[in-house]
Amino acid sequence: MSHTRMLSLLAAGALAITTGCLPPPGGTMYVEYANLEPPPAYVEVVGLAPGPGYVWVAGYWGWGGGSYRWVPGRWDVPPRGHRSWVAPQWRQHGHGRWAMRPGHWR
Repeated sequence: MSHTRMLSLLAAGALAITTGCLPPPGGTMYVEYANLEPPPAYVEVVGLAPGPGYVWVAGYWGWGGGSYRWVPGRWDVPPRGHRSWVAPQWRQHGHGRWAMRPGHWR
C-alpha cells in the first residue's frame, strides 16, 4: 500500500471517529448496531447560535468498542437547500439488538 493511500485511509478513519456516524445519502440506512438499549439522552445546554443561518445538531449516543459514547451536539450551517436536522434514532431491531439510523439534513 502506498504511503499516500495509507495517509488517506488514516485521515478518513480519524474523521469518522471525531464526527461520529456520518449520514448516508438520504439518511435511511442503519449503520450502527448495538446489543444494549441506549441510555437516555443527555440534556445539553444550547447557547446562542454563533451566527445567522446556524442550526443546532443535537448530541446522541454512538456505539463503539462494546459500549455507548456520547457524541456532543454542535452548531452547524446546513448544506445548501436544507433547513433542519433530523436527529439520529436508535430503534430495537429484533430481540436484544438495537440499530441506529443516522441523522440527516432535510
